[in-house]
Amino acid sequence: MQGDPIRTPAIQVASLTKSIPTATHTVEILRGLDFTIERGERVAIMGPSGSGKSTLLGLLAGLDTPTSGRIILDGEDITGLDEDHMAVLRGRKVGFVFQSYQLLPTLTAEENVLLPYELTGGNGGGRERARELLESVGLADRRDHYPVQLSGGEQQRVALARAFMVRPPILLADEPTGNLDSQNGQHVLDLLISLNQREGTTLVLVTHDPALSSRANRRIVLQDGRIVSDDALRT
Repeated sequence: MQGDPIRTPAIQVASLTKSIPTATHTVEILRGLDFTIERGERVAIMGPSGSGKSTLLGLLAGLDTPTSGRIILDGEDITGLDEDHMAVLRGRKVGFVFQSYQLLPTLTAEENVLLPYELTGGNGGGRERARELLESVGLADRRDHYPVQLSGGEQQRVALARAFMVRPPILLADEPTGNLDSQNGQHVLDLLISLNQREGTTLVLVTHDPALSSRANRRIVLQDGRIVSDDALRT
């Protein structure tokens, strides 16, 4: 499905289900979700443990396949894509911020930030962009340091810079402040929102953190695999 890139929503989800068969019964994780996320929105996905939040994020990223339903990402239906085509689409359209940072220990901060650019075959200007992003998160003087030489807050700031490296239209974040103390968590949150606004991305956050969800402009709450509320927030 293609359309005017200005008018096409960032994410469209229709009748989305995910279930896992076991020896005795079928576990229903997601039960018929329907929602649309417009370009530039900041959406927090919340709910108790086991409500399906992380499963939903994995489906939106194309890391897993739904049992039924459709996901349209930046105008492209990803539901039936094979892994090779999905990997190419992820490289162009999706940035990730993980709770556990997911930095490669053998690469410097700058090299970690550069990695998505190199994987998508970038052919010029990448190093300048990486250094600009590291400067924007306050790590210009740490670019030659390895992850083991960085604090948790610094590692997450490198991960933020990496997520924005290829200017993805969609950014997915899974508990991005979950491993940080309150001071570092607030700093990372401020940087995430600032970069999101500067780069014009659509931001989807999975979080338990009320401080994080309060910075979104919309909150989708899951319970037992269903959407129980979907509310616009004042920001």
